[in-house]
Amino acid sequence: MSLKQRIQEDMKAALRAKDAARLSAVRLLLAALTQKEVDERVALTDADVLATIDRMVKQRRESIEQFEKAARSDLAAKERFEIDVLSGYLPQRMGESELAQAVSAAVAESGASGIRDMGKVMALLKPRLAGRADMGQVSALVKARLGG
Repeated sequence: MSLKQRIQEDMKAALRAKDAARLSAVRLLLAALTQKEVDERVALTDADVLATIDRMVKQRRESIEQFEKAARSDLAAKERFEIDVLSGYLPQRMGESELAQAVSAAVAESGASGIRDMGKVMALLKPRLAGRADMGQVSALVKARLGG
């Protein structure tokens, strides 16, 4: 079963259970996935779905910051719940040492010798680490490894 099919099954289960909050979060995710499919005219792979989920989690974290600054704890709590639901579809996060190994392997595989080769390394890492690592952190590790 693909990740998208699993999400669709979870939506049906939330409907049957009359879990309105979970249903809302899953529907938001499915709407984002459908929008991406329509915009790009492609069937999404699991890596595409993970990238979309990762982006949605990041958006919600930014929203939480803004809501807390505005003293809207009710909206921040709703965003936290959505992060919990979305995070359930993401694979387990990579540890620091695992991440360093992946960066080293990608640098060796791409033959990168300096900071100008950072794009090659990131192109290799992005599909491999989708949903398993913060790409900002990965980028910083690659930059440090290449001497940037």
